[in-house]
Amino acid sequence: MTVHSAGLLLYRVQPALEVLIAHMGGPFWARKNEGAWSIPKGEFDPAEESAADAAAREFREELGVTAPADPSDFAELGTFAYASGKRVTVFVAEGGDLDLTALSFGEFEMEWPPRSGRTASFPEVDRVAWVTPARARELLVKGQRPAIDALEAARAAGPEG
Repeated sequence: MTVHSAGLLLYRVQPALEVLIAHMGGPFWARKNEGAWSIPKGEFDPAEESAADAAAREFREELGVTAPADPSDFAELGTFAYASGKRVTVFVAEGGDLDLTALSFGEFEMEWPPRSGRTASFPEVDRVAWVTPARARELLVKGQRPAIDALEAARAAGPEG
C-alpha cells in the first residue's frame, strides 16, 4: 500500500529566493543537520482528504500556525517518490510575512529510551529557518530535494511560477 504525504513549501524573495524548512524533532534527529530537515508535511488518506487540505492541516499541526495562504491558492509543485515508495505531494505558497515568533511546534510521543517502557514527548520539529535553495538541497532529506528544483523551474518559467 502506497503511503501518501502532502506538504507546504513557503518561499519569499528578500531580495534572493529563500524557502522555509523545518528541522525534524526527536532524539533520532537531535545531533544531525544535513539531511535532517523537512518541508512541513505529513500523511493523509486520499479517499478522505485532498492533498492541498492535508498540506495545510500538517503545516498547522507541525508549526502551530495557519498557513499564510488558503489551500485553494496553493500551487502544486509535484509528487515526489521516496526510495521507500512513499509519495509526497508538495505545494508552494508565498510566505514572507509569516511571523516565525508565533510558531508553536506540535508534539509526538514515543518510547524513549528504546525498550525502556517509558514514553516521552518530543516536538515534531525543533526549529525552522529561511534558507536559500542551495542550502535547502544540503539540509533537506533526500526525497524532498526535487521539490526545490521544481520551485526554481516554476519561478524561471514566468511570473506566475
